[in-house]
Amino acid sequence: MSSIKEVAKMANVSIATVSHVINGTRFVADDTKARVKQAMTALKYYPNSVAQSLRSKKSKLVALIVPNIWNPFFSELTYYIEDELNSEQYKLLLCNSERKPEKEIYYLDMLRQDKVAGILGITYNEIDNSVSDEIPMISIDRHFSKKITCVTSDNFEGGRMALRELVKAGVKKPAFIGNVTAVFSETMKRRAGFVHEAELMGIDYVVYERPDPIRDYETYYKDFFELHSNVDGVFAITDMLAAQYIERASKLGIHVPKDVKVIGYDGIQDHHYFHPVLSTIRQPVEEMARTAVRLLFRKIEGHTLEQETYQLPVIFRQGETT
Repeated sequence: MSSIKEVAKMANVSIATVSHVINGTRFVADDTKARVKQAMTALKYYPNSVAQSLRSKKSKLVALIVPNIWNPFFSELTYYIEDELNSEQYKLLLCNSERKPEKEIYYLDMLRQDKVAGILGITYNEIDNSVSDEIPMISIDRHFSKKITCVTSDNFEGGRMALRELVKAGVKKPAFIGNVTAVFSETMKRRAGFVHEAELMGIDYVVYERPDPIRDYETYYKDFFELHSNVDGVFAITDMLAAQYIERASKLGIHVPKDVKVIGYDGIQDHHYFHPVLSTIRQPVEEMARTAVRLLFRKIEGHTLEQETYQLPVIFRQGETT
């Protein structure tokens, strides 16, 4: 294994300069920094991040709590979060909660003990009492009773946008389909925007929801089709729910978009799940991820954030389902 001494020799700098490049503890000119990094790559020298944290008494580890990593939206978000953390030489600790409150509480307790630098959290469960201000935290889509900054997309405008696009596509009887979380989250504004715009336009609409998480999707959709057979447009609270609707509708001989127009929310329709390609309200996933990380860095550095909520704009992305 190569040593820091060998890196310094190859880069023609001092050991102290290599250390400053690795730890970011002092300004180093860009050309010098580049030589050090090239030497590290050539010699396959990898700094011991645990040892660095112990020496500096400053953790370079950030935890991300996600409901389920297999969901393409959370996977994409995680990718950009890790990339932004890496740009500042932070490492990501991924905590997959499977939407279980007991796992989220366990992770939060564990993270307090392990003294991570900060936490990024996505949760729709009632865990407020386990959220502490001991560790800097940024939430995505969720407000806590304690003052935790939230990063989200403009869910209300997304709901309005979806209703307008369905009407533009010729829909006469649109439906919102979704799930209701145990606690309020920004995602609930998707329904609110949909309803607001429908009432503003004088459109007859349907709201169909069940408690989150949905345990039995077969029953969920069976009940919907029985109760609302006259619906000719659907806005689903997520792209995944929209994809599941299309799959079950096709089994009943309901064709999309001929019989029913469908719009989702998230913007992950490039995934192989989506055939036909889904029309959707696209969240700025990369911007949300990078914004959350940059805000967390500010909190780690001890700064007070100007806003409690950072809301980013959404766009409609036309697919083959409207």
